[in-house]
Amino acid sequence: MDQENVSATLTVAVPAATVFAVLADPATHSAIDGTGWVQEAVDRAPLIEVGQIFRMDMYHANHPNGDYQVANKVQVFDPPRAIGWLTGQEKDGGLEFGGWIWRYDLAPLGPSKTEVTLTYDWSAVPQFIREYIQFPPFGPGHLTNSLHHLAELVSGR
Repeated sequence: MDQENVSATLTVAVPAATVFAVLADPATHSAIDGTGWVQEAVDRAPLIEVGQIFRMDMYHANHPNGDYQVANKVQVFDPPRAIGWLTGQEKDGGLEFGGWIWRYDLAPLGPSKTEVTLTYDWSAVPQFIREYIQFPPFGPGHLTNSLHHLAELVSGR
């Protein structure tokens, strides 16, 4: 596969600021996730700036421990237009990131309609990680499922 990112787009009938607020709340991420891997936010403070770290409890049957934790670092923070983060883990007392990023781009289509694009980009993943993790590590419906979950959450606000 030459392409090193995948994306999906969905239009929701709510303002971009509402969508952004949901995405900036780590407590909503488990409800948005289309794989079921994201379990619960460890750090529940709203995302407010580039460089902010937030951790999530995870579960994946193929992970050596089943249950594990990721540390995410906000890379993009441009309310209400874009938000994104690198995913990594704590290792030897520090944080180590694998090179993949989750990014949401929000395009207002009027006062109460927003086009949301979710992109998963693994172009910066080093070869040694690619030797034991397949990219993307989820099926083709994951991003679309996540966007539909997000639409359900935001439509109730």
